[in-house]
Amino acid sequence: MVKKIGVIAWLSALLTITGCDSQRIGELEEGVATEADVRAKFGEPEKVWDAAGGARVFEYSRQPAGHRNYMITIGTDGRMSALRQVLTPANFAKVQPGMMMEAVRKLLGKPARITPFELKREVHYDWRYLEAPNTSMLFTVVFDTDYRVLRTQSVPDPEVAEGPGGR
Repeated sequence: MVKKIGVIAWLSALLTITGCDSQRIGELEEGVATEADVRAKFGEPEKVWDAAGGARVFEYSRQPAGHRNYMITIGTDGRMSALRQVLTPANFAKVQPGMMMEAVRKLLGKPARITPFELKREVHYDWRYLEAPNTSMLFTVVFDTDYRVLRTQSVPDPEVAEGPGGR
């Protein structure tokens, strides 16, 4: 019973985060919203990445409890030109062996968890995401000690299957 209550509380918090993001996104229009509008709705970005042509990409992570990461592009004119949720199968497919960790971070945003496995000489980065219709999953990128991608995998989220702290 305690485990069930914990899972319900965790899912409730997740729905609250998701609902707030949907409202914020609905209030921002590409080509109209300014950098100030984005910061007013989403706050300070987790990280700011340089993009082509002098644009900047603001990273907004919803990890570790959420299932989304957003990248919001601000053009040289100071207006939002794109808002994307990046934890998608199409982006996961772009992660290839040999790719550097920074390129993966620019693509997917901040991971939910980073776990070093010293004896294996590997580091695992995990991102929590939703698989249709509503299944919590983990996408894992395995890096070598030089932070180059070795492989990837997706598995059902053990924390949802076992309850919070289930790992």
